[in-house]
This record gives sequence, structure tokens and C-alpha cells, in this order.
Amino acid sequence: MENSQAILSIFTFISVIILVMTEWVHLTIAALLGALFLVFTNVMTLQEAVGYIGNSHGTLGLFFGVMVLVRAFEPTKIFDYLATQMVLLAKGEGKRLLLGIVAITTPICAVLPNATTVMLLAPLIPPMAQELGVNFVPLLILMVFVANSAGLLTIVGDPATFIVGDAINISFTDYLLKLSLGGVLAVATVVVTLPFLFRKIWNTKLENLEQLPHPQINHPRVLGAGTVIIAFVLLFFVIGESLPIPLSPAAVALLGAALALLLSHHSKIDSVNNILRDVDWSTLIFFMSIFVLIGGLEKTGVINGLSGILATILGKNIVLGSLVLLFFVGILSSLVPNIPLVVAMVPLLKQYIVNVGLASSVVLAPNFQGQFPPEVLPLFYAMMFGATLGGNGTLVGASSNIVAAGIAEQHGRRISFKTFLHYGIPVMLLQLVVSALYVLLRFLI
Repeated sequence: MENSQAILSIFTFISVIILVMTEWVHLTIAALLGALFLVFTNVMTLQEAVGYIGNSHGTLGLFFGVMVLVRAFEPTKIFDYLATQMVLLAKGEGKRLLLGIVAITTPICAVLPNATTVMLLAPLIPPMAQELGVNFVPLLILMVFVANSAGLLTIVGDPATFIVGDAINISFTDYLLKLSLGGVLAVATVVVTLPFLFRKIWNTKLENLEQLPHPQINHPRVLGAGTVIIAFVLLFFVIGESLPIPLSPAAVALLGAALALLLSHHSKIDSVNNILRDVDWSTLIFFMSIFVLIGGLEKTGVINGLSGILATILGKNIVLGSLVLLFFVGILSSLVPNIPLVVAMVPLLKQYIVNVGLASSVVLAPNFQGQFPPEVLPLFYAMMFGATLGGNGTLVGASSNIVAAGIAEQHGRRISFKTFLHYGIPVMLLQLVVSALYVLLRFLI
């Protein structure tokens, strides 16, 4: 491919990342304009661009399905009810409130994308914290840390985790057996920091609990049927890929969404139009555009060239490569949103293992469904941990961080870059060290 096209693809990708980091332009607009720029400069055709989006149908299908599933049950007020219970369980103690946020956020983020969970729970924190006389900014930051960390508990808990897992064809069950413990350690690391980073709230005694609002669950019968649908979705997340006719997590999520729409429509708790209107289309378009931008880097040979540099530096040293990747990707993903970073790194890493002879070129095929050599998997695991936990470092590191910042502004306070950094850097560095030890002891020694 001509050097001019490679330069154009690099320039476009870096420009989009800078715009996203600085928030000069809304991230969706920046990514969409970047993708269209590649088409109009003939770096790729529109058909090729759509093809790159199609190659990532699993990620898009999962996100869309979960968004619809969650939105369909919003009228039941189940999430309002759960958030209130979280505060009531604090029993007047700041430490219990902090631990309550960990307790309610962790299981939800294990099965729902973390940004979606923060979108649902974070708006409930400021009014309750204000009634209790507590600053809600640290509580929102804590929720983000837990959400990002708990995303490692399952393959569907974090977009970056799912993208890497989907790339190496790891099943839901295999992920639970091999990597979920790393997610447990990540959440435990956050808990250990609570008495130090959140000292003021940890030592606070809360009063006036009886004055809290007590939201009631609406449409209990619909919620009961919805619980069956969600249980069905979770069950097939686990066993779907081992069935005689395999069902991917994306297909299961889409089926769950369809059933939730059917239930909402026939129970008349909400209309299909309202539910679909409230889907986060901005995020979906952002992902599609990023996939096109990465396709431009791949088509013009940029990723192949970078993988050659990686091969020269690391050779076949899997131990060194895994540790370098974990910290490099972790620190980088604190500055660059982890979704585009992972989307860029996956093909680069695949090309690297082919270049050094650790895998055959068949793994580069977009529709490759086979198994990767076991010895190269720690590289992908390390990248998974680095990308997910690195998002805890700064305000722009993960989509859930941006969601929380927006909610804080709606309630009259701003989470500044410096404020988030004060909490984020210690947590991120500690988590990266713990994850490095886990990957080293679990997979490399």
C-alpha cells in the first residue's frame, strides 16, 4: 500500500484520539468524521469500511442487546430500589456505605457492560449522598473504579474484555475458569484502598436515614417475568457456546432484548419506540467508526509494521512480552480510551505472534474460529488486564468515567481531571502490579 495512504490512516487515527482525549469535539462526531475521511480520501471504499464493521458484529450485537434489555426494565424502578437499599445497608456508617457501593456494583458489572451500569446507578448517588451530608464526587469515582474492575469477572463485563476474548475465541466458561480470579483480585485491591483514599467518608457517621426516599418497585409481575428472561440470558452466556448449535453471547443478548421488548409491549409498561429511542446510539456509532479507523491502519500495513517492531524488541520471550504489554497497555489506556486502544492492539498482537513463528497465519483471518496456541494466550490475557484496569487511571481512560463525570455536572459538581487523578493513579498502579503477579504466577511460571 502506498506510503501516503499509510500516513493518512495514522494521521486520522491520532487526530481522532486527540480530539477524544481533549473533548474538543464529541467523541462520536470525531470518530465518525475520521472514518468518513478515510472513505473520501480513498484509503478504503465504503464497502470495505462496512466490511470492517461487519467483522466486529459480535461486539456490536452484545452492546445493543444489553442496552435494550436494561432499558426495557427501567419502568419497574428496580435499579432505584437497589440503590436505596445500598444506602440503607450502610446503617449510619461511612465505611458501610463505601462497601455497599462495592457490593451492589460488582455483581451487576459482572454481567452488564460497566458504562451501562454506571449510567443506571450513578444518577442515584448524588441526591442520596446530599441528603446524608456526604460529598458524592468520591462515591461516583469509587463506583467507576469498581465498575471497571468488576468488568474482568466475566467476558461480557467490559467492552475491552469482550473484544480481546472474542478475538482469541475464549468461551464464557473458559474465561470464568482462567481469568475471573484476576477480576476478584482487582475488586479486592479497590476495597483495600478504601480506608486510605476515601478516609473522610470511611470515618463518617451518617444520620437521618429515616428521611431517605423509599422508591417502590413498579409492575412486580413484569419484573418477575423479566427476571426469568435475564436468568435465561445469563444461563446461555455460560452454556451457549457448548451447545450442539453454538450460541454466541451476542446472539443470546439479542434474543434476550427481543423477549424484553415483547414483554414491555404486551404488558404496556413502555412502548417499543421509547425503548429503542433511548438506546445509546452514540456509543454504537462510535464503536463502528473506530472499527473502520483500525481497518484503515490494517489495510495500509501500519499494524503489520508495528508488529514487526514489537517482534524485534520482544522476540519470542512470552514472559517479558506479557509483562511489558500489561504495563504498557495499562498506562496507555489511562490516556487513550481503552476501546479504540484494544481494537488497535488485537490485530497488532496477532500479527506479532505470526511474525515470530508462535502461530500460523490462519489466526489472522477475520473469521478464524479455531484455538490459539496455549503459549501465546498470556499475551492476550495481559493486554486484557492492562486495558481494563488502566481505564481507572484518568478521567478519559474509560467510557464509564466520562458517564460519571457528566452525571456529576448535572448535579452541580465537576469531577476535574486533577481530582480523578488523585484517586485514579494509586488505584491503577496497585491494580496493575497485582494483575502482573497474577498473570505471572497463573500462566507463566
